[in-house]
This record gives sequence, structure tokens and C-alpha cells, in this order.
Amino acid sequence: MSHFGLEFGGEISLRKRRIPALGDRDIYEVKLGEEFLMSSMFVAAEEALSTLGLAQVEGEQLKVVVGGLGLGYTAVAALADERITELLVVDALETVIHWHQQERVPLGKVLNADPRNRYVLGSFFDLATAPETGFDPQQAGKKFDAILLDIDHSPTEYLNPANAGFYTTANLTLMANQLVEDGVFAMWSQNPPEDDFIALLKTVFETVESHLVPFENPFQGGIATNSVYVCKRPIR
Repeated sequence: MSHFGLEFGGEISLRKRRIPALGDRDIYEVKLGEEFLMSSMFVAAEEALSTLGLAQVEGEQLKVVVGGLGLGYTAVAALADERITELLVVDALETVIHWHQQERVPLGKVLNADPRNRYVLGSFFDLATAPETGFDPQQAGKKFDAILLDIDHSPTEYLNPANAGFYTTANLTLMANQLVEDGVFAMWSQNPPEDDFIALLKTVFETVESHLVPFENPFQGGIATNSVYVCKRPIR
């Protein structure tokens, strides 16, 4: 089994604060060392990862993997799809899972109350490249209708340098082998779509789409964008 190490390198922390200019609401932020990873102010693209990805999935009684728990927005958006019967949310950091289990973050209560949701402690990248065991510790080799990934900043900017080894034809193919026929892989990126990464995805998947997701960023005084890649029908 390939080993890419923990998704994160460094100490992760959660903070809650208010910004008076932005109204009377709590803002939750996750930091890695001194670097901001995510904020409850900017969740449109995390939610779009689920909505855009699942829009391409056909059928009922869907089994879905979310790679990267974060503040829970991707997972909760996925559970809004009533076709889902099982959602596995994979995270390498027990601390992050505990934030949700202990409901220290707002969406923990939503995830804990939904019987379709299950947290999986482990490295997404290690599980993705080991199809003989796969993502579900209770059922080796299970196939999924969709895999939704939101861990690294982009396909070329990694939270841990070891994660770079995942983004190859060989390892993406190992992950794709854990999808059902016509299954979907979708991935978030903070950057505009990258042509080289689209070309790489096309070595594994028959169809590859990229979407720009706009959102309001009051700190920049305008509209910012993230990207979501949606890929379908892995080549067998």
C-alpha cells in the first residue's frame, strides 16, 4: 500500500470569533500552524463540491465518500441528497472528528443526528490507493457511487508534501477502481481550473468537467472564486 502520510503537516486548531462589521454571528476558523485552512464565512465551494458532483450521479441508494471533514459543509450538503443511504467522511485527524462528535462546531449536531453518516479515521490518500481494502473499515473492497475530495489547497499545492504522490495516473486509477460503473469523482481547488490537471484526469476518466464557483469575499471587497472538478466513468 502506498503511504502518503497524514494529510496535514503541523498543529491544527479551531477558533471562534466575531467580526462586528459582518454582523452578530459566530465565525469558525480552522488553522494549520499560522495558516488559515477554512472559514465558516466561505463555504459556497465546499457545498458546491457535493451538489455539482452528486448531480452527475445516476441511480438511487447511493454510497458516497467525502475526503476531508473540515467544518462539515461538504458532508452536510451531500446528506441533503435524499438518494444517499450511506456517507463515509474520511479524515486523518482524530481532533477534527472529535470537534464534530463533541459538537464544538455548528454542523456536528447535524452530522451526528443523521444515521447515514459515519466518520472514518484514516488517511484518505492511503485508503484511496488500496482498493483491496478500501474506504470502509467494515467492508473491504466496497464500491461507491461518488468520491468527493477536499483536502489539499489545489492539485499542485499540498497541505503535506507527501500528498503530491497521489496525483498520478496510477494512483488516481486505484481510487477510480473503488467507484461503481458511471461513478463520479469530484474535487475542490482554491485555484482556477488547471489544464495540466484536467489532462491528468482525462488519463483516468472518460469525462472531465471544471466549474468556477463564485462567492462574496468581504475582506477582498468583491467576488472570489474556487473550482470544482467533476469526473465520470472511469476507464476500465
